[in-house]
Amino acid sequence: MRYPDGGGLTAEERARREQVRLAAADLIEAGASDGEVARRFRVTRMSANRWRRALTSGGRQALASKGPGGARCKLDAGQLRTLEAVLEAGPAVCGWSDQCWTLARIAEIVRRRFGVDYTLAGLDLLLHRIGWSVQIPTRKATERDESKIASWKVEQWPVIKRGRRTWAPGSASRTRQVRAWAQSRFP
Repeated sequence: MRYPDGGGLTAEERARREQVRLAAADLIEAGASDGEVARRFRVTRMSANRWRRALTSGGRQALASKGPGGARCKLDAGQLRTLEAVLEAGPAVCGWSDQCWTLARIAEIVRRRFGVDYTLAGLDLLLHRIGWSVQIPTRKATERDESKIASWKVEQWPVIKRGRRTWAPGSASRTRQVRAWAQSRFP
C-alpha cells in the first residue's frame, strides 16, 4: 500500500497492528492453536504461525513494529519542496525547449542541484510520493496551422460527411438489399 505522503502505513495503523500482534501473543502463550488465533484476530493461519515463530525465537520484542517500511528518502523536506518548484517552473527554465519532463532529465536536475543519484525507478517512486505522475505528451506537428484546420472543418468536412440519402429505403437484410429496395419501389 503506497500513499503520496511517504508510503506504507501511518504511525497509528502501525501501532494498531502491533497491538493486535501483542494481543495474539497473549493468546499464543495461553496455549491457543494457530487456527484459534487466526479466527480470533481475523488473519490467516500463516500469519498466526509467523507470529508464533517470532514469539518463540525473539520474544515479544520480535512482534513490535519496526517503523515505516521502504528506503529512506534521500532528499529532505526542503529539497523536496525545491524539486517541486523546479518541476512546476517547467523544463524550459532548466534549458530544455520541448516542454517535456523525462525521468532522465529530472534525475539530472536532482544530481546537479542536490548531489544525489537516483535510479529511474527510484525517481519514479519519489515523484509519486510528492504527487507527480508520468504523463505521455500529445505529439503535434510543428507545421500545424490551427486556423486552416478550423476552416477545413467548416467548409470541407460537411461536403465529405453528407447525411444519408432519404429517398433510398433502408433494409435489414445484408444480402438482399437490392431485392428489398426493388420490391418496395415496384410492388
